Order: sequence, then structure tokens, then C-alpha cells
Amino acid sequence: MPKDSSARVSKRSVSETKQHHSKPSAAKPNSARAGAEKSAKGSASEVREVSARTSSRLPKIPPRIPVPTSVKPSTVAKSTDAPKVAASTKSTATMKSVVDPKPGVKGSVGGKSPAAAKFIPTAAEIVEVRTGPTISEATRKAIAAASPRQTNDQPPARQLGLRATRPEESASVRPLEMRTGRTTEGRQPKSSADINGYNAAVRYLLERTDFERMRSVKYNETTFKLERMHELLAKLGNPHAHIRTVHVAGTNGKGSTVQMIASMLQTCGYTVGVYTSPHLVELRERIVINGQMIDKAIFAELMKQVAKAAEKAGIEPTFFEAITAVCFKHFAEQAVDIAIVEVGLGGRLDSTNVIQPEACVVTSIDFDHTKLLGSTLEEIAREKAGIFKAGVPAFIFESEPSVERAMVEAAEKSGAQLRIVNKDIDYSARFCVTEDLGPHTRVCLYTKNSRLEHLPVPLQGEHQAANCGLALAVVDHLKTVGFDCPEDKITAGLAATTIAGRMQLVWDRPRVLVDGAHNPAAVGALMRCVGAHVPYDSMICVFGCCNDKDVPGLIDKVNLGADKIIFTRAAGNPRAADPEDLQKLFHERSGKMSQIARTLPEALEMATRAVSREDLVCVTGSFYLVGETLKHLQHFDRSRGGKIPAQVPDRD
Repeated sequence: MPKDSSARVSKRSVSETKQHHSKPSAAKPNSARAGAEKSAKGSASEVREVSARTSSRLPKIPPRIPVPTSVKPSTVAKSTDAPKVAASTKSTATMKSVVDPKPGVKGSVGGKSPAAAKFIPTAAEIVEVRTGPTISEATRKAIAAASPRQTNDQPPARQLGLRATRPEESASVRPLEMRTGRTTEGRQPKSSADINGYNAAVRYLLERTDFERMRSVKYNETTFKLERMHELLAKLGNPHAHIRTVHVAGTNGKGSTVQMIASMLQTCGYTVGVYTSPHLVELRERIVINGQMIDKAIFAELMKQVAKAAEKAGIEPTFFEAITAVCFKHFAEQAVDIAIVEVGLGGRLDSTNVIQPEACVVTSIDFDHTKLLGSTLEEIAREKAGIFKAGVPAFIFESEPSVERAMVEAAEKSGAQLRIVNKDIDYSARFCVTEDLGPHTRVCLYTKNSRLEHLPVPLQGEHQAANCGLALAVVDHLKTVGFDCPEDKITAGLAATTIAGRMQLVWDRPRVLVDGAHNPAAVGALMRCVGAHVPYDSMICVFGCCNDKDVPGLIDKVNLGADKIIFTRAAGNPRAADPEDLQKLFHERSGKMSQIARTLPEALEMATRAVSREDLVCVTGSFYLVGETLKHLQHFDRSRGGKIPAQVPDRD
């Protein structure tokens, strides 16, 4: 310990003080030599100073005890590191190290300075100094000069912020923040009482079981238990029963369909809540009203209410159950006119499948989550159709016979009113190119209530035409249950639709495009869409995916459009496939160039360094990868273009 440790005692935090008391430091061998040139007067002053900072409840010392003529400073300093006096044997040993050092050391016992002898205090004087109230003015000034802390008449323990001052209370001393119930930095909230802000609410949520990030999940009524969700919502007053909803499931196109429906209804003047998953950058993206994410303070308060409700119900909600409950509670309190709710996984056992919606929608069906939902399209379709409800209209787009047959059977079993766009509902689509919109698709939809003709699909890709037809069919149905949706506002609202992470250009020079396609069908649609809508000389794909996906199928689809591939992985996804495994599989199936980057920022730097202005960099394979890309690029100026550095710049 440094020689000036006696002057630093008062600066220590409570935790540091406890640590030093529990583990005394040993004096350095050469510490005695360092104090040999100190005067006897200074030594006596050092004794008084240290003694004034020691606990006032030391055992009394016999009146006449040999005192050294010159006390080495390092030894005095170390006396403050001795354990707190709770037993007289330890305190006596500590004092002995001060007053009876080893003989033969220069400046210790045996010093022959007669001038120093008159400054040596008696044992009674030492005890008097330690008791506090009779501290001399000279000693008080010396203490004040050695420490910035303002000296007062309170005992040293009280000055350090400790509650206990009596020996019998010393065992129960705790830091002040623990006594007031404040959550310490980095401490994980274990209950609703620990949620005192947005960060604590997020930490509480991240402690829940998260099936989105687990490598292996059992898909059954025990793991995905709707009864648990019903119990939780019951304790919250069943907020989902007080809002009108539209329920959207499917393999691909859920998010796009949700956003098109919401945009049209919002333009018609309604307050629209949107619940989607997963998020790209921030958790609050999942819960949105009229394009605005839920406020942090509101999120924290609602999460605390959900945690309390779970404790009262005696259940342990999962990550998705907890945030879904927050969503329903928020939409109910904000009195939204309607909420568009996207299914998280599957449909039949999903936590969102507790609502009684105005309409159900199932978008395209393809192979994804086959280990959970089934190995055939029919099995997957039945799981998605699990959101069908008796008497509730259900909308699907014309599909291949096996999928359509499974949907019809599920509708008949549940009592839902199935309506097939492009079969029961008159629909048409055509690809065209105009000067103002460039290449795009236009759709027409004819029903008893609406005649919607040649509406431009706002999102790129031929696959979006079917999603647009479903969205228009749902809005048309809502007109029959009390929603006022004029055709001109439907057209304007559809045109205003935007969605993050789908065919999104995030960097200008060179062009960097991101898309969250994460199964073979979606990646294949992306490659066709890029070829039709984005002119380029060559394309480098930055690719990473989850290891529980159809990896060979994904690689085959990426190979169709990419001239070169850089394999990487998302840092925040424990399910991410190893880039080396991806490259090995790619080399078995293709002769194109490929590289490996251990991190996404490294992959972006590598890609943007290798392309020219007319080339394209496409990041795809995983929503986690897209989200990490968006988050990384937030630190840089998009308008400046150029190479994207792997290192984030320091901010002042």
C-alpha cells in the first residue's frame, strides 16, 4: 500500500473499506528504511492522525506500554488496514505492530533521540485521541489537511457512510444504495421490485426464457403453453379483450402485409397499433402506434406491471409472453382503434393466439422451422392455420393444392369463414415500368364493397403483389364491420407503406442493401427482386444464417445472384452458423469466390473496399445480421459514402 494510505482512508467507498478490513495487507520489507529520516515530532503526529480515523470502540490499553521513539510511517499506515475491531485479540495485535516493531530496524525501538522523547504520547493519551470528542485542535487541522472530506464530530464510521457504529451492529453494515432499494449497476432484476427504469426492464425481460435465441426448443403444449398467457393477461385485466385486432401468420410476407394494412388504416384516420417481431436495432420497435415506438418510461412501467402480475399468478413468463402482455396492455391503455398483430412462431401455440380478431390472415407457406412446425408444407400450413377462429373471416392467397387443402380443412374444423384471394375474391396483377415509379407491380381487387384498380404495390418484388392483395382484402372486409375506408385514402395509404430491413438501401457509395430473408424461398425472391429492380455490375453478398435453417437451400439461392460471397455471423445470435462451415459447404456446391470474416463490421469493410460505384453489396440471410448492420452504420455518415470502417469511431 502506498505511504500516503492514511490520507486516503476517508476517500474509500464502503465496499473498499470492507474489503481491506477483511484482508489486511502485509507491510513492505523496506518500509522501515523509508521512514528513518522522519522526526520524532512528525511520528507522534502520525500516531494521532491514524488513531483519529480508527473505530472509536477499541479495547483499552494498559497505562504504561513501551512506545517507540520513532514510528516508521509505513507501519503506521498499515495499521489502518487491520480488520475492524470486533475481537480484542486482533486489535491488540494491530497495536503491537505499531508500538512494538521488530528490534534492530533503524528508526524503530531503540532510537536514541532525547529530543524526540518529550513528544511521545502515553497510552492514555492515545486512547483519549481515539475516543473522538477530545481531539486536539492541532490533530484536527492535520486530519483536515490530509483529506478533502470535511471533518466533523461524527464517528469515523458515520463519516464513511456506514449505518452501524456499535460493535454489535458492525456485521449488519450495508452500502447505502442497498438500504434504499436502488438497483446497483449491472445487477440483474429478479422481481418487479427491481424494475425501476427502462434499462432494468430490458434486463428483466432478457432474463426470461427466449425461444428466439435457443438452439433447441420442444414445440408442444407444455413449452408453448397458452394457459400461462391467459393467466398472465387475466391478472392484468384482460387488456387484449378491449382492443379490436387483425391477426397475421405465415412463413414469408407477414411483416410486409402487416405494414400495408396499418398504413392504409392510419391514412384513413385511425389510431393503429402494430406488434411485430423480431426487432432489428431496438426492442421497442416491436410495439408501435401510428409509426411511433412505445416510450421508454411507459415500457418500464408496463413491464413492472407484467412482472407483478406474473408473481401474483405464480408463473414464470417467457420473453415473448412478457413483451406480448406489455403490447396488449399498452394498446388497451392508449385506446387504439385497431391493432395489427403478427404471430411470433407458428400460430396454433403462439402467445398472440389469445385474441379474438376481426380477421385472420395467413401469408405464403414455405419450409421454415421444420424441426418445430413439421417437415411437410401441409403440416406447416396446419400450424399456421391454428389462428383461425369460429365465425372470423380468414384470408389466404391462392396456393398450391396441398397447402390450400390443409387450410380448407383447418377452416372447416375451426368454423372460420375462409376466403381465398384470386379465387373467391377477384384479383389480378401485372408488372409494368413507368417514368415516375420505374419497374413495379400493379394490382386490382374487386369485391361487393370495393373496386380497387391498378394500385401500385409499394414494396419491391413480385412476391409483394400477393401480400398486397391480402392487405387490400382485409381492409375491404373491415369496411363491413364499421371502419370508414374511402378508396382514395386506401390508395394514398398503400403508397405510403415503408418497412425496415426489406430491400432497404442503407449506404449510397458504394450501394449497400439489406434484406432479412432467412429461408430459401425468401432468399430466392430477394435475388429475383434485386435483378429486376437494382441495376449493378457485380454483387457481393455478405451472408450469415442460423444453423437450424435449411443451410444448403439458402446457399443455393444466394449462389444464383451473388458474384462473390463473404461469410460471417451476427455477434448477438447464439444460433448463428459458423462462417467456416458455410464456406466449406459453399465450395462443395459452387466454384465462385468466397471469403470469411469473423465479424460483420469486418465483412462490411472487406466488401466495400472491393467494389466500385456501380457494384452492389447485399447483406442477407438473417434478421440478426441485418439489425447488426443497421446498428453499426448508425455511427457513420451515409451521405459521405466510401469504405465502411470496421471500427466504430470514438465519440467525445
